[in-house]
Parts: sequence; C-alpha cells; structure tokens
Amino acid sequence: MNAAPSNRHNVRLERVTKQFGSWTAVDDISLTINGGEFFSLLGPSGCGKSTTLSMIGGFESPSCGAIYLGGEDVSRQPPYKRDVNTVFQSYALFPHLDIFENVAFGLRRKGLAKAEIEARVREMLALVDLAGFAKRKPGQLSGGQAQRVALARALVNKPKLLLLDEPLGALDLKLRKQMQIELKRIQNEIGITFLFVTHDQEEAMAMSDRLAVMSKGRIEQIGTPAEVYDHPATEFVASFLGASNLIPGTVVERGKETAVVRLEDGALIRLPVAALQTGDAEVKIGVRPEKFLVLAPGESEAPGWNVIEAVAGVSVYLGVSRQYMMESKTGRPLSVYAQNAGRMGDIAPGETVRLAWNPMHTFAVAANQTQPEGE
Repeated sequence: MNAAPSNRHNVRLERVTKQFGSWTAVDDISLTINGGEFFSLLGPSGCGKSTTLSMIGGFESPSCGAIYLGGEDVSRQPPYKRDVNTVFQSYALFPHLDIFENVAFGLRRKGLAKAEIEARVREMLALVDLAGFAKRKPGQLSGGQAQRVALARALVNKPKLLLLDEPLGALDLKLRKQMQIELKRIQNEIGITFLFVTHDQEEAMAMSDRLAVMSKGRIEQIGTPAEVYDHPATEFVASFLGASNLIPGTVVERGKETAVVRLEDGALIRLPVAALQTGDAEVKIGVRPEKFLVLAPGESEAPGWNVIEAVAGVSVYLGVSRQYMMESKTGRPLSVYAQNAGRMGDIAPGETVRLAWNPMHTFAVAANQTQPEGE
C-alpha cells in the first residue's frame, strides 16, 4: 500500500522559538522535514525536542517564528485543524471498547459510512499485524500489541503527518527493538511523514532517514544517521551519538585533500581536510571505538593508516566484540572495540599496544566546545 505523492506533506520550521517565562525551551530553530520521510528529533531530556513536537502538533504555540505543513502556515491553528495525529508513550486506549472500536473511534466521530469504517479499520489492523484481534479488549493485549493499536488508531484517519513522542519508552528492550522494525516497515508501506522524538540514540539511528540532534533548545546537526555518526559537527554530537574518543591536537598542515595534526603525545596523524570544520589550529581529533584496529605484536598497519600507542586496561566481553579501556601515552582514556574474530588473544592490562585506523574514519571538532549536558 503506497501513498500517492500528493499525500506526502513536508514540514518546515522557520526560526521557531518557544519561551516559558524567562526560560527558552526552543531557541531559534529552522529545519525542513521532507514529505514521506522518517525524521527523528534526538537529544537528552530538556533539550527542547518534545516542545518542538508539541508546537508542530498545535499543543503549544511558538513565541516567534513560523511552522508550515504542506506549504500552509499552521503556526496559530488548533490541533484539530492541522490533520496531524500523535502517538504518545501512554497508549490512552479506551478500556471499555474492543480493539475494532478503539481504532474506529475517530472515523465514527467524522460520520463516515459504516462500510468505509469497516474497510479502513480492517486495513489498519492488518497493517499492524493485529487482524485477528478486533474483538479483544485493551486489557487482553501485551504492551507491544497495545502500542500497535495506538498506531493503527492514529493512522486510520490518514493524517498528513504522524508525530511519535517517545512511543516505545514503556516497552522492554526486546519489544522495543521489534517495534523499531515494525514502525519502519509501516512507515515505508504507507508513505506518511513520521516525526519521531526520542532520547535513545540507537532507536533514532535504526529507524530514521534523517535526524536532528538537539541540545539546550538548539539544533546541533541535521543529517542521515551515517553522516551524523561518522562526521559529527560538534563535540556534543560526537559524544551523545555513541561512544567517541576525542584527542586534543594542533593542525600543522592543511593540504588540498589531506591535513596533518600533531596530537598531544607528539604523534602525527592524517585526516581529510574536509573533516576540519573549523579554521582554528587547536582541534580535537575524533575516532569511534570500533574504527581502531589493535595491531598484534610485529603486525604492520595498512599503508597510509594512522597509528598511536596505548596502554591496555580492563576489558569487557560483549559477545560480538570486546571493549577495552585503554590510555594514550599522555594518560588520556581511550575506548576500543575489538571484533571477536579470533585474530588475536585477549590483551592483558598494562600491555602496550599499537592502535591503527584509516584516516578517512577520522573527524575533528573545535577544541573549545563543552561536554554534553546530562540527561
């Protein structure tokens, strides 16, 4: 079931700010969510993501700026005029109604014909894999099934935009991962624009076509999960979106394609000049833990790869990999994920090792940025 292109409505925010008294919850943000896109707002508690969703849904009005849905300015429209539906963490199902009637509720309020209500509810229940559950009551459902009913109820009205505010937060880990796949499948099938709000980095990475990382009411970076993970624009993004090793250094050479940075321990490493998003000489070089290759004794790195020395500390066995806590020559903590491929044995604490990585897997952020805020 593919939605026609005319049903794919984009969302545009232009310099939107929301203040509650003297507190600025959302601070001058602009972004465009493409029609038919699965877009996520990601950030810690208090960063402004849920307030942004509330303004798009019409539950809050922006203090200044404009919100457009499908080209129409809806900044001052009430929620019922926006053709937008919301799924919250609390499912809010009617306990006295069966599943069919829960899903049909909005259609009956619109006064649709009985045959059309029947067809659309059956279609939605099939879409969320609950075709045989029409006569059950909410109390007879698991958490994941109840969440799918809430989703079917929101989608049956064919909204231009579906807002999802931490909808998986009440589920256990296994159900949450299953619902991530289900949500992505459903969004692909119906083609409606999804705006998903979460503080869970893995959740946002797994489902999003693109995402915006927020901090203190502002957008730090927008991009695909791969772009934001591999090429974070700020120290906050690098540290919030997965584990990251950040090592201070000084840019000593900027070529046309390659730059050279001297790290604090004196090692010279190379990276693409495009990765230097600041013109400052002082930077922090970033390498994700899984990008490191721990060289076995006597093993040479691949030609052109960067190499630094480190001292191994404690390790944690994770099944698919082993996580090592190491230290650089200057005592800076480093996190290293060694794939469990059997290429070398465990590394004893105190052992000096060489860490190699491809220069293309290096990023850089400004040296004077602050660490991420707490949740």
